[in-house]
Amino acid sequence: MDAAQRNEILTRYREHSARFASVAARRDADSVTGAEVIPLQPPIQELEQEPTPREVEVLQLISDGLVNREIGVRLFLSEETVKSHVRHLLAKLRARSRAHAVAVGFRRGIIS
Repeated sequence: MDAAQRNEILTRYREHSARFASVAARRDADSVTGAEVIPLQPPIQELEQEPTPREVEVLQLISDGLVNREIGVRLFLSEETVKSHVRHLLAKLRARSRAHAVAVGFRRGIIS
């Protein structure tokens, strides 16, 4: 890297630093004047939803030891659809794995 490249990088850094400082100063001024900061609200997720009846069927078959392909054959679904149901189940039950989802399902009385 030659001196010209270093100077160009240093100039960009200084410009960026100046822009950052001006934005920070405006934010500080807004907080002093009492401007309300609206907190970012996360979108409503399916984590707060209960599993659908079809997802419960899939969870029951997972607890019986079936793999996605076998679940698909049993329920007349494609393997990709079963994978989608499993993903939704993991999210809704806040489970880290299929086994964890089964454990949560048993504890919550979703499956027996």
